[in-house]
Amino acid sequence: MSAPTELNGVPPGEPLAVLARWLDDAQRDGAQPNPNAMVLATCDAAGRPSARVVLCKDLAVDPGYIVFFTNYLSRKGRDLAATPRAAAVFHWDTLHRQARIEGPVLKSPSAESDAYFASRPWQSRIGAWASRQSEPTESRAALEQALAAAARRFAAPSPGRTGLDEPFDGPIARPPHWGGYRLWAESIELWVEGDARIHDRLVWSRSLRAHAETLEAGPWTVTRLQP
Repeated sequence: MSAPTELNGVPPGEPLAVLARWLDDAQRDGAQPNPNAMVLATCDAAGRPSARVVLCKDLAVDPGYIVFFTNYLSRKGRDLAATPRAAAVFHWDTLHRQARIEGPVLKSPSAESDAYFASRPWQSRIGAWASRQSEPTESRAALEQALAAAARRFAAPSPGRTGLDEPFDGPIARPPHWGGYRLWAESIELWVEGDARIHDRLVWSRSLRAHAETLEAGPWTVTRLQP
């Protein structure tokens, strides 16, 4: 099969570079409050899937991964510990575009997680200490008590209803159970809506191999798919 050379009239180039442009387009379009939102699907050790919406916080075109952050002890964190692979989907209705990414997942380096955690509002940093994400809780009151206890630990105002707007610039360390992941693109599909539902679909794939504490990527191959 000959390699396709364009996607709905637009030269696709390197797929993650196209995705980066699409993210920029969605940001400028302003139709979605969170244009970097993506559905992230994971599987546990028994192969049971789960999916949720997370925010893509970075896109590294070269070498080719997307970054998201979460509680490592959450359900998705436990899934990734058991099965370190994931799939993600971006969908922009008003732009008539979709992107799908699949591949292995590695934890972000500590420095990357530290830097992003420090950039978050102090209330969110306190919340990361207070929440045992995905675990049962007795009540909303129990959650608020945990939040107040975490605030006292760092001599911060309680970020409950009365403390949302209070300033605080004291240090709040990143919890050891919280940080980033890098979803490496082993395959990426770019989709553009077409007339009569004859959509444009191109899928790129490449090999990834472990190299030191990261991954090393081979060249992309590209195929056009039927809609």
